[in-house]
Amino acid sequence: MMPTLWLVDDDAALRDLLVQYLREQGFAVVAFADGPALDRALHENPPPDLLLLDVMLPGEDGLSIARRLGGLGIPIIMLSARGEDIDRIVGLEVGADDYLPKPFNPRELLARIRAVLRRREPNTVSHAAPVAPARLLEQGPFRLDLDTHAVSVAGRPVELTEGEFQLLRIFLEQPRRLLSRDALLERLKGYERSPFDRSIDVRVARLRRKIESDPAHPRHLLTIRGEGYVFVPEGRETP
Repeated sequence: MMPTLWLVDDDAALRDLLVQYLREQGFAVVAFADGPALDRALHENPPPDLLLLDVMLPGEDGLSIARRLGGLGIPIIMLSARGEDIDRIVGLEVGADDYLPKPFNPRELLARIRAVLRRREPNTVSHAAPVAPARLLEQGPFRLDLDTHAVSVAGRPVELTEGEFQLLRIFLEQPRRLLSRDALLERLKGYERSPFDRSIDVRVARLRRKIESDPAHPRHLLTIRGEGYVFVPEGRETP
């Protein structure tokens, strides 16, 4: 089946251009002009595989919409005419998986869409086949279900965005190993990036707030200054 993309942008000309282009690339695309139209669609239909969300919308802005949709697990790519670093950081803080400043090349958007969708591709199983056992990734108190994307820490359910889930998965797959920012970005994004891209720091900080009992003094997700990050499942001993 074709992946379903929903686009929310009040620029009618850009909406029409992107809908036509993305449909030609094999996606099922539905476009909306504002938040209320998006909410009606979410109420009446299954959620999309990915949401393209403009920041500057009439009424409720895209950042607010992304924040309140965070618990639904819908991957979100923010689109914005404001390309300042602070806007990009805020977009990541509220749960977006990526942020693309306008104007952009449609092929760049396509690359980012495909990268996000690749990270959440489920294994397809025939309905006639026996149900396979759950694929679990466990390290210390951390437990990830790779099929349902359910996450728990010491038995406590934790709600993560798709981007946060994929970041935690990388850490659990390589515990106690130093991972550089570049290596993490390569795994998370899968497309060309700026050598000055510091978005991984925002993502790690956001993940810490959800999995650490004291994010200001983390015991599991440790920063190695100037090098990157190390994940310690059993937890670092507190001084």
